[in-house]
Amino acid sequence: MRILRQGLMLAAIAAAPASAQVADLRSADQFRVCADPANAPVTTREGTGFENKLADYFGQLLDRPVTYAWFPSGMGFITKTLRAGTCDVVIGYAQGDELVQNTNHYYTSVYGLVTRRDGDLAQVDRLSDPALKDADIGVVAGTPPATHLARNGLAANMRGADLFVDRRVQDPTGDMLDNIRSGDLDIAVMWGPLAGPLVKDDPDLQFTPLLHEEGNPRLFYRITMGVRLEEQEWKRELNSLIRRNQDGINQILHEAGVPLVDDFGKQVMP
Repeated sequence: MRILRQGLMLAAIAAAPASAQVADLRSADQFRVCADPANAPVTTREGTGFENKLADYFGQLLDRPVTYAWFPSGMGFITKTLRAGTCDVVIGYAQGDELVQNTNHYYTSVYGLVTRRDGDLAQVDRLSDPALKDADIGVVAGTPPATHLARNGLAANMRGADLFVDRRVQDPTGDMLDNIRSGDLDIAVMWGPLAGPLVKDDPDLQFTPLLHEEGNPRLFYRITMGVRLEEQEWKRELNSLIRRNQDGINQILHEAGVPLVDDFGKQVMP
């Protein structure tokens, strides 16, 4: 299952270059990051996203300047960036995707519900809640929560947003939040690393993680860094940095408002 890289989560197509073409592409004097220039709150060209801050942190650990190869997330992202050799790491990538080689995961997050703090649905914490029967529910089409909503008989309630858009000109996440504020939507099911930072300091909205859903597809994902398939040494170097600097990573994520859960998506981490 692809994580919407709203992600986190990036999809790409095209065959990988031959090993000989990519084996020596990694820069020795820069920390070259593949990123979407308009994927707030994750990455922005201005460097305000939490993955920008993680990139800066790893650049400091490696004592290398951070540079970027920018390309919109979605179809072709990995082909046009990592596989093309213009950058060496995707800061946030779902564990288990075959398009990249994953490092060890450095956090786990989960989908959740965004509601008005003072709304009738503020106490809802699962998709089987009868209170959702008459609610207008925002969800990104093709994402795991849509399957769970349909399973709970809520397909007619879904108000879908597109998964793959150019965020330089469209903002489905921001649109859903605005629609909740205005009352055009009652509730939205959103990926935590997108929604959490955007509602962290919002006086009107709240994020409630979905920790009780059963069955597939799962609603929690372990997030890694993505590197080229052949670059084992680079993966090991990043794994070592992740292991030795987990507290610093957690601090950046916590300050950004990214909801962190245990590796099985059942408990919010302190």
